[in-house]
Amino acid sequence: MKKFGKIAILATAIAGWTTAASAADKLTLQLKWVPQAQFAGYYVAHAKGFYKEAGLDVTIKSGGPDINPSQVIAGGGADVVVDWLPSALATREKGVPLVNIAQIFQKSGMMLTCRKDSGITKPEDFKGKTLGVWFAGNEYPFLAWMSKLDYSTGGANPDVKILKQGFNVDPLLQKQAPCISTTTYNEYQQVLEAGVPESELVNFRYQDIGVATLEDGLYTLEKSLKDPAMVDKLARLVKATVKGWEYAAKNQDEAVKIVLDNDTTGAQTEEHQTNMIKEAVKLLEGSKKTMGYLDPADFDRTVDILLSGSSDPVITKKPDGAWTHAVYEKTGL
Repeated sequence: MKKFGKIAILATAIAGWTTAASAADKLTLQLKWVPQAQFAGYYVAHAKGFYKEAGLDVTIKSGGPDINPSQVIAGGGADVVVDWLPSALATREKGVPLVNIAQIFQKSGMMLTCRKDSGITKPEDFKGKTLGVWFAGNEYPFLAWMSKLDYSTGGANPDVKILKQGFNVDPLLQKQAPCISTTTYNEYQQVLEAGVPESELVNFRYQDIGVATLEDGLYTLEKSLKDPAMVDKLARLVKATVKGWEYAAKNQDEAVKIVLDNDTTGAQTEEHQTNMIKEAVKLLEGSKKTMGYLDPADFDRTVDILLSGSSDPVITKKPDGAWTHAVYEKTGL
């Protein structure tokens, strides 16, 4: 009987472990772009088991040029998405009730990068020049800046000509435009890796000139926030993600290897990802509290910039209910 009792207890324990293993809460996270060090914290949290420790079974879906995170979540293809606030607010105004539940990047990485040999060293030198600008919602901080400088960008004889730039640095390298849009962690690194020395470049950081908008944040739908069980899952996701980013920042070489392991195309290089993560982790700093906290003042600044466009603004009115601290507060961070 004693032997049978031990077997029964063991069987019960195994059954309990199996139940616990299968009880992990499933969540699908849609990234904004392809696997790269911009998203190192998410990949690290998955690879190091931080999501699993939080009782989560997280599927990370990579993005790309043909993938709009907001459309994915609207169609039921994800529970949470990584997106930039201008895009999320534009989508919300169109009827998809996205809500910011955590702000990962506390600073903007966007810049305008110019060649010094073009004669541009200060904003006053932009007049009469062609500037490369990303569109699809990324143009609004730039347009707000031009408005601030009192430069026209449209009409028959604009002060500044705009080149609709693809997501590459060719216009600068091939001297099709003296300035292009870049991020500190990606395109600017591509320019340097192409052999253009920093001494021949001048950067105008949106963060430094007062036109920065919030970038990588975590968003879900309003209906998810009405479910206490989902709020609990989202809080665990945010906390584990922050842990992933903290680990990535302290172990950058390992984080790069994890990112490369998730690049099934083989398109990414170790050099570029190493340079990217060094810059990406700098954008995590700056919150009045901890990573993941959305500073309402930063949100309001972004909204004001988006509303300031003289024509075709990305949003037409101040949004209501577009962010919440409910999930962040539940993390205990």
